Amino acid sequence: MSVKFEKETVKTTSEAMANAAGVAAKGKGKDDLLHDVGEALTKGGGVNGYLAAYLKQLQENPLRTKMLTSGTLSGLQEFLASWIAHDRSKHGHYFTSRVPKMALYGAFISAPLGHFLISILQKVFRGRKSLKAKIMQILVSNLIISPIQNSIYLVSMAVIAGARTFHQVRATVKAGFMPVMKVSWIVSPISLAFAQQFLPEHTWVPFFNIIGFIIGTYINAHTKKKRLAALRRKHYGDGSGRSQAGGRPGDEYPRRDY
Repeated sequence: MSVKFEKETVKTTSEAMANAAGVAAKGKGKDDLLHDVGEALTKGGGVNGYLAAYLKQLQENPLRTKMLTSGTLSGLQEFLASWIAHDRSKHGHYFTSRVPKMALYGAFISAPLGHFLISILQKVFRGRKSLKAKIMQILVSNLIISPIQNSIYLVSMAVIAGARTFHQVRATVKAGFMPVMKVSWIVSPISLAFAQQFLPEHTWVPFFNIIGFIIGTYINAHTKKKRLAALRRKHYGDGSGRSQAGGRPGDEYPRRDY
């Protein structure tokens, strides 16, 4: 009798454990994506993770790593901005010739320029942790470094968009300089103050890359939407001749690559 009872008890316990395992497995299945993402992020932040490997490359080969990073992010930024703004080529594609051009700009213009300017900024203020030094670093960044970077950015964007004369380039820079600077003056002090307070200097590059990628994508998409709306008004009156998602009527300057 006791043996039977023990067997039944063991059987009941086994069934209960199996059911519990089944419920746990079922619950785990629902959270597979979140679990995988969390595990990837955890590995990425570990000693041997992706971030550590990236930072190691950044220290050993700073310019090359920045060029590869900036080129990749600039190309991706252009593609995402085109997708958000429904800015397609005449063939209906979001992957336009601007994507590789932006990648080249990011790798060979933006990255070396940023590397040079930020290196000077960090060298000038290295070891200076006072409140006055931090404020001065923010002022120098916003009043000297940002205007230089934004001017080069706008010149490059004008050329990539099809500008072929000095007057076209100057008009683009003149029209876009203050709007871009206003965004920089809002975002840059906040992000730089955050980096000064919470991040070691060797992590500043990936942090500012992320911030720049998000802001750049927003500005690029917003600019594309405004340009497409203006072109529709110019060529089709109220825009009824072609929908925003149906293609692009043209560009500010003559284009030969689409």
